[in-house]
Amino acid sequence: MQITEREKEGIVVLDCAGQLVAGETTGAMRERLNQLIAAGKIRLILNLAEVTYIDSSGLGALVMCFSTARRAGGMMKLLNLSRRTLELIVLTRLEMVFEVFDDEQSAVNSFFPDREIKKFDILTFLQQRKSEG
Repeated sequence: MQITEREKEGIVVLDCAGQLVAGETTGAMRERLNQLIAAGKIRLILNLAEVTYIDSSGLGALVMCFSTARRAGGMMKLLNLSRRTLELIVLTRLEMVFEVFDDEQSAVNSFFPDREIKKFDILTFLQQRKSEG
């Protein structure tokens, strides 16, 4: 798992690539997010566009990172999930926990109450993908 950090309008965007699976990758992600939160960077977006696979440990790590950010008074949002990851999120009912976006600017805007947000409807997206193929 490779994690590249950048900021957009004061929001930390973590571009993740590779697999988020049991072992070193989940530990590395948790460690990096804990470092950011300890440094006061509590508004986070995880861009998972280049993540090829997430297992149950990876989902658990996402939930733990989300909880850590919330306890610190912040928020973590997810961006650009694959169809398979979206299906996992729905299957595990985590769509009730995570805010998911398919557009980076909308994810950033979601941190600012006065901005318009283009909502991403997970179920509609999955239904469209199933009908396409």
